[in-house]
Amino acid sequence: MQQNTYTEENSEYLKKNATWHTQDSEWKAKQIVKLVKNNKLEIKNVVEIGCGAGEILVQLQKMLNDSNINYEGYDISPDAYNLSKSKTNKTLHFFKEDFLMKEGIFFDLALIIDVFEHVDDYISFIKKCSDKATFKIYHIPLDLHISALLRNQLIEARKSVGHIHYFTKETALATLSDSGQEIVDYFYTPGALELPGNSLKTRVVNIFRKTLYALLPDFSVRLLGGYSLIVLTK
Repeated sequence: MQQNTYTEENSEYLKKNATWHTQDSEWKAKQIVKLVKNNKLEIKNVVEIGCGAGEILVQLQKMLNDSNINYEGYDISPDAYNLSKSKTNKTLHFFKEDFLMKEGIFFDLALIIDVFEHVDDYISFIKKCSDKATFKIYHIPLDLHISALLRNQLIEARKSVGHIHYFTKETALATLSDSGQEIVDYFYTPGALELPGNSLKTRVVNIFRKTLYALLPDFSVRLLGGYSLIVLTK
């Protein structure tokens, strides 16, 4: 895997994000479960590439509640591995390894959740991910919207959470298609509306987001942001 700001071999990311976003993991797992069930996926093994603290897999294991499914999480960050390793159980294991360097291993489903916007050569990264599983689920923040541009918000995302690539719905889907993957299903995920800990300013803007999204969802996301995209490919 390319070296990148998300999984760098030091504690800088952990200093800026002490919880490694575990407070968002249950919500993200719910979005994954929705996509899995909507498409009636039959899965026996799941890998998360760039799993961070591992809490998404913990929550996914609880929600799917199937003891026949095996889960593996990989991250090259020592900080992430130290946060995840205590969560290991009989069918859930974590590794401090570059998963994309492993050969002869293939999964039914690969999760790439809020990862490739951090990776230098993200096209190559996505292509390698695609070769490791039948189905792939990507969660992609849609940072590129009019409100963010007007408020110079992109540079803040770069500094705080290490996003070095920015996407709209259209460019995110085109990126996955251009990597040779077939888009099976996707939908917006309303992080600004549903995640805990939103600021007062966000809650005020959410009033307008909800109203406009109900009328013109694509335009609302392009104008005000607050949404990510979850995509199932094969």
